[in-house]
Amino acid sequence: MVPLAVAGATVAVLLQGGTSQAQTVRPQPSINALVAQAKQLSNEVDALGQQYDSLKIQIANAKSSEVSAKKAAKVAQRAMAGSQQAVSQLAAMGYMSGGMDPTLQMLTSGDPVRFLNQASTVEELDNQAGERLTSLQTEQLAAARAQLNAKQQIATVDALQKEINSKVSSINSKLKVLDSSEMAQAMVVFNKTGNYPNVVAPEGNSVGLIALRFALTRRGYPYVWGAAGPTAFDCSGLVVWAFAQEGISLPHYTGSLWNEGVHVSEDNLQPGDLVFFYANEDHVGIYIGDGLMVDAPSAGQDVMVQPISEDPYVGAVQIS
Repeated sequence: MVPLAVAGATVAVLLQGGTSQAQTVRPQPSINALVAQAKQLSNEVDALGQQYDSLKIQIANAKSSEVSAKKAAKVAQRAMAGSQQAVSQLAAMGYMSGGMDPTLQMLTSGDPVRFLNQASTVEELDNQAGERLTSLQTEQLAAARAQLNAKQQIATVDALQKEINSKVSSINSKLKVLDSSEMAQAMVVFNKTGNYPNVVAPEGNSVGLIALRFALTRRGYPYVWGAAGPTAFDCSGLVVWAFAQEGISLPHYTGSLWNEGVHVSEDNLQPGDLVFFYANEDHVGIYIGDGLMVDAPSAGQDVMVQPISEDPYVGAVQIS
């Protein structure tokens, strides 16, 4: 974590070898330095927030897989139990029908034709028992695999839950610094960036343009990590909310949004395209045109319009 800046700290120092005392004063960090620190902390919160969003998706999938695995294990166990019973019954029937030597049975039978029919039945029972035994072995393996898969999914859920708790703890510790009195003035300056009051949404009825117009109505609403509207947002949450207003469901995670549409070059950006920033696509906004975007920037800043050059640009996606 970036250390908390301390302004105006004074330390009394006893001068060795002299008769007087002097005071050395640590230089007070400039407002620019504090704003830079605030920006770094805010970006770290945003990145951690996206990792949190990713973990929420993973844990939901893991829990779903856990439920499916448990159901599969129960089905496999029932099938295995049924096969065990069937094999036992067939084996008993085969023993009762085929306990005597076939030739002796035919000689002692008062109805040879009936005996031959019975002999055929015994052979069929033996075949069925073999098939059932093979099926039983297969079902035993399937049941064991299903039980193992269920245990693995439970372990995955537990591990993801620990990881998500760690992200929350880290996010809260950074927010505590941003909310401190030492950062108050810096956050005021930081949140004044990106004011473009005269921005007008482009005309048109494309999916992206409609979402863009919805997103622009959220200007001034606060950034809250993990939020997806209608009155608070993180960066991907703003995108999810804007597109949801026209019935389009998108995943609440920048990494998933990056793979959701058609990638377009910066030269071919169109209003309504999603623009991504940082090496791991940790931040996303909606392109307006003229080098501007609307986004939920980071902790301490409200939904606003700002240049796409504000952050390290990595690419764009068009949702259609």
